[in-house]
Amino acid sequence: MPDPAVPPTPPVPLAALLAREDLALRQIAGPSDPSLVIHWAHTSEMADPYPYLLGGELLLTAGVHIPDAAGSGTYFDDYVSRIVAAGGAALGFGVAPVHDTVPRALVAACEAYGLPLVEVPPGTTFSAVARAVWQLMAQARLAELRRVTEAQQSLATAAARPDPVPSVLRQLAQRVGGWTALYGPEGAEIASAGREPEAPVRDSLAELTEVVRPSGPGTPTSATHATAGVHLAAYTLSTGFVLGVAAPAREPGDHTIASVATVLLTLLTGEQHSGSGAARNAALVRLLLGGTAEEVAPLLGRGDTWFVVDACRNDQRDGTHLLLGARGTARPATPHPHPPDLLAATALGASLGSTLIDPVGEVIRILLPTTQEPEPQPGWTLGVSAPVPAHQLPAAAAQAAHALARARATRTPLVRHSTRPALGDLIPAEEAHAHARALLGPLAEHPALVDTLRTWLSLHGSWDRTAVALSVHRNTVRQRIARCAALLGTELDDPDVRMELWFALRQE
Repeated sequence: MPDPAVPPTPPVPLAALLAREDLALRQIAGPSDPSLVIHWAHTSEMADPYPYLLGGELLLTAGVHIPDAAGSGTYFDDYVSRIVAAGGAALGFGVAPVHDTVPRALVAACEAYGLPLVEVPPGTTFSAVARAVWQLMAQARLAELRRVTEAQQSLATAAARPDPVPSVLRQLAQRVGGWTALYGPEGAEIASAGREPEAPVRDSLAELTEVVRPSGPGTPTSATHATAGVHLAAYTLSTGFVLGVAAPAREPGDHTIASVATVLLTLLTGEQHSGSGAARNAALVRLLLGGTAEEVAPLLGRGDTWFVVDACRNDQRDGTHLLLGARGTARPATPHPHPPDLLAATALGASLGSTLIDPVGEVIRILLPTTQEPEPQPGWTLGVSAPVPAHQLPAAAAQAAHALARARATRTPLVRHSTRPALGDLIPAEEAHAHARALLGPLAEHPALVDTLRTWLSLHGSWDRTAVALSVHRNTVRQRIARCAALLGTELDDPDVRMELWFALRQE
């Protein structure tokens, strides 16, 4: 069996062979179709070459098999019809030493059956023709291998981008010169790239994806179809997703390129840990039935302690940060207009080593077992909590939100919550909370002011960095801080006041 990872040897256009000046070949009958190709050259002097042809050949003959009285009967019609029936692509007739010219009856038969007839001059040997065919095939094969290699590299680079799934689809669409789409396990189109085809073509591609969608033993992993002059292909991913491709032509190597994209998309959309889906379902059932975090957490990962990671994507166009969601306290005043990218969130979770992802809201939130050490991710800004047991996850969520706000303000790829002993550790928790409630009471009905004050203090009173962290104008920050000072009846330039407020804010 041929290696499916290697593209098939590309055929050679007959026109390219005719263009070789060293061969001096000349087509004298049959259609002159620029798209006509030959797959190899074969020499035979059999009167009936049908049993020895595979299809696609340039059959070379010197006419040794032709009887003297062939021109007056049906010999040439029978001969040419058998070549056509066997799938021969063209017939090359060598002039000399047997025949001085190409028989007229053979020319007429080739015209009648639509078989290209090529005259091979006396100075050109059949071996030279065969060698030229193989040289052209080798050149085409080298060009196709180079194309496949470049496509593999570009697809791998796309998979490493912050938006890997859309990037892979865009790159694949460019490489095949068409349109690509990713369909979810339920059949819905999730993402697409390239020039969108007409509605009937899209509908046909959607129908083709159902052919390869896993439905039991014997389901094919790929399928092809052609409609309205467009070539369609569908590839199933082991994760239940299906890749669809619509291209104006099917070039050699396209299947290999699409297969590479299929592997990458499988990795990007797949579960990072075996059995994690079932474990999450079990954890959800136990929580709904009244289970505690301590009881449920062992089902969700390795180890007894966890990180909470908050993440927002960086806008590569202007260097600013785009929030995809904040379910914690540090949230922007105006959410980003683009919806969260579920596929990008899944890819980020896979890179960090967790499938426990919440992409709903303004910041992507990830629960990460402490056996997985969070690392900076290209294109993302991360805030990481301290490692905590399951019952302290709510407090860790606040830590991650604060760390992310600081990371965004300082344009740092990853900021961790500090675990050093704090002043609050020296004071009983109940007394600290009571003091915080009393001190911050005037701000209780103004959560935006509390968030602004917390961020402003954490950034040492920097107006610009606070504005960046909260996605608001610096004048808005000034107005809010002035409002805080008025409600609290205090002077915020006093370091003692700032210290006391910071202590109170950390007790919330």
